Amino acid sequence: MPGSEGAGEELFPESCFALALRGSWTLAWGLESHPEILRGPNTKMEVFQTLQRLHMTIFSQSVSPCGKFLAAGNNYGQIAVFSLSAALSSEAKEESKKPVVTFQAHDGPVYSMVSTDRHLLSAGDGEVKAWLWAEILKKENSLILAGGDCQLHAMDLETGAFTRALRGHTDYIHCLALRERSPEVLSGGEDGAVRLWDLRTAKEVQTIEVYKHEECSRPHNGRWIGCLATDSDWMVCGGGPALTLWHLRSSTPTTIFPMRAPQKHVTFYQDLILSAGQGRCVNQWQLSGELKAQVPGSSPGLLSLSLNQQPAAPECKVLTAAGNSCRVDVFTNLGYRAFSLSF
Repeated sequence: MPGSEGAGEELFPESCFALALRGSWTLAWGLESHPEILRGPNTKMEVFQTLQRLHMTIFSQSVSPCGKFLAAGNNYGQIAVFSLSAALSSEAKEESKKPVVTFQAHDGPVYSMVSTDRHLLSAGDGEVKAWLWAEILKKENSLILAGGDCQLHAMDLETGAFTRALRGHTDYIHCLALRERSPEVLSGGEDGAVRLWDLRTAKEVQTIEVYKHEECSRPHNGRWIGCLATDSDWMVCGGGPALTLWHLRSSTPTTIFPMRAPQKHVTFYQDLILSAGQGRCVNQWQLSGELKAQVPGSSPGLLSLSLNQQPAAPECKVLTAAGNSCRVDVFTNLGYRAFSLSF
């Protein structure tokens, strides 16, 4: 079996057309070699790629262990990986249906593929190769940073290199929120704007200047956006302007939450919105704008909320809140503070 680095080992003298997994056994069937496909001269990359697509055959497919990606192998030995979550999104664009990564896997056709919990196995002319899914998808292993220089920066966590800068804000940036089903990020800043960025093109695709909407504006508090969160087609943001629920596709404010104090953190939780800011309470809001509950904590002001919903540790499912004190409040039930951690 080849190593995780993807170097192939010759297992069969003939082409390998199929793979199947049963328990810990991997089975392969060999057939006669497929004739080489003639390719036109590589005069221009665009012409070459067009000709490739015209004469392409996709022999194999396999879904990633997480279920969010589909790998497809063609007659040129290439494997392309598509984001199913992005393509199935209600906001999918044509770009969402393109591969997130394409790589040369074999010299000849990729006749068969199958996935394990960690690896993508591919079979070609006389060889089977193993690829780590984590390595294949490492292009998504990036960090988005923002702050005082008014820009968003993408960092490759594998190399530590900054790969791109997203420019558009005119003042420093307070908050970021990644969209779950699309390669997009929202940013909110001191300039009063929430900007939506496409991470594939590094371009700004939508701008909402919250303070310009009369129902959201509170000039005495300023225009700054201090918190935001997103869930599917929806966004909630606040700061100087009122805490507001927005429909992103129509850029429409749908609910204004009646909270006077500026909010510093907000998050979606099931059918609720949780917010915190000036004051010691965690606020629980119905999507309609009704205040369901205010649960007091130990700090005079709250700056951050964190929801632990990791499926690997269901016994540690808690909400924590912290701010202007040395304590972190722990809520095992949204209705009360169970205890506090302390520095």
